[in-house]
Amino acid sequence: MLENRKKKVVGLFSGIGGLELGFHSAGFQSTMLCEIDKSAQHVLRARFPEAEILSDVRAIDRTISADVLCAGFPCQDLSSVGQKNGIGGRQSSLVDEVFRILEVSNVDLVVIENVRFMLHLDKGAAMARVVGGFERLGYKWAYRVVNSLAFGVPQRRHRVFFVASKTQDPRNILLSDDFPAPIVLDESPTLDDHIGFYWTEGAYAAGLSRNAIPPLKAGSTIGIPSPPAILFPTGLVGTPDLRDAERLQGFDVDWTLPVEEHGRASLRWRLLGNAVTVPVAEWLAERIRVPRSYDSSKDFPLKGKWPNAAWSMGDGRFGATCSEWPVSHNFVPIGDFLRFEPKPLSKKATNGFVNRALKGNLRFPEGFLDALTGHMRRM
Repeated sequence: MLENRKKKVVGLFSGIGGLELGFHSAGFQSTMLCEIDKSAQHVLRARFPEAEILSDVRAIDRTISADVLCAGFPCQDLSSVGQKNGIGGRQSSLVDEVFRILEVSNVDLVVIENVRFMLHLDKGAAMARVVGGFERLGYKWAYRVVNSLAFGVPQRRHRVFFVASKTQDPRNILLSDDFPAPIVLDESPTLDDHIGFYWTEGAYAAGLSRNAIPPLKAGSTIGIPSPPAILFPTGLVGTPDLRDAERLQGFDVDWTLPVEEHGRASLRWRLLGNAVTVPVAEWLAERIRVPRSYDSSKDFPLKGKWPNAAWSMGDGRFGATCSEWPVSHNFVPIGDFLRFEPKPLSKKATNGFVNRALKGNLRFPEGFLDALTGHMRRM
């Protein structure tokens, strides 16, 4: 257990500081943050004024001394909606910089975050590379898929959180808390619910979410936003206000506002889509401060595919039986969560989704496409 004093955090690939803000809320102090995106750098300088800001992880040529190293390395090559170049891609291969820095640094505890699809793409090659890198450096490790819905934000966002340590048991940090999923999420959506979906898709996927939205995405590389849409029980189809999108990631309203002092406001959407959900990071930081004993009696030797949770204490790899729900919060429906007026989805965008849906083979809730057609006519 860490002593009751502020522990130092170094962040690599920090984005707008989701991991670091969660650790800050739990009593940690960010001393150095590294992020190459200039828009994100403006946010970091404004929100973490005492931290040193570096721009390129490849240029770090010093020994790092920190209690925790956070590294949400780039997911562009590992995402299910990207080019799927894999862990060898130009962006995601930067995880090797973490190992390079650790080889010459004094860091006992490392936290990594990335998309769930990394467990499956190329037969799990990304996770194999991450695990192999840490094992080579003498770290014990554990990882777990966590759903942001568990933390009081109505965004169905699955992310892999990975903890490695040379002296501590990472299972006691990441795997010991476990709760069943809220029963309300097992029910199919109806027109009496708020139904979140990706309006940019429709033919092969739609991301339908009952009283929640599917994950916020980064949008285009040039800053064209594509936030999920919501079909309201009133028949309105709209996208969340940017300020609510910040809240859906656990940030305060206008956390990303410093971007507008130097660039387009639309860039804020991309930064939010790439961010870590803050309450998840805070929970993880609290567990680092106060670990809980993990019961591994139901776990199993790891063979074949990477499961949703696993660990190694140096004497073999094992799959874990814990769920994606590490905390038990009351589910907050998106209709109760939103504070700001949504932006009505345009006639063109709605029509595009409906046309793609009619040509595809996806199943939608009864009356869903008719409701979208009604919205389109009103628009």
